[in-house]
Amino acid sequence: MDVLIHLFVGLHIIGIAALLGGFLTQMKAMGEGTARFTPAMLHGALTMLVTGVALVGLNQADDQTVNNIKIGVKLALLIVILGLVYVKRDEERAEKGLFGLVGLLTTANIFIAVLWT
Repeated sequence: MDVLIHLFVGLHIIGIAALLGGFLTQMKAMGEGTARFTPAMLHGALTMLVTGVALVGLNQADDQTVNNIKIGVKLALLIVILGLVYVKRDEERAEKGLFGLVGLLTTANIFIAVLWT
């Protein structure tokens, strides 16, 4: 079971890397007002959602404790991120505020995962 959990943790990290990487590569464009939500950002957020749900299920099946409040907060942030990226994915330009919000929420999600014990 540990190998499977570690596999999904790795996939979860790949998802967050795609989401955050897509944001970071658009930072200069955001300053110019030409940033857009890339397909990598959408796929990264979806990967995080699927692997996160799988990780919760695998950890509970392995009789490990799961902090449901932490998972709920992370899920809420991810749903907001996913909603913004999904709705605005076809637009030529994303508003600076919304694009920055996605980066902020993604970074907050990372720090919640690492620092909330």
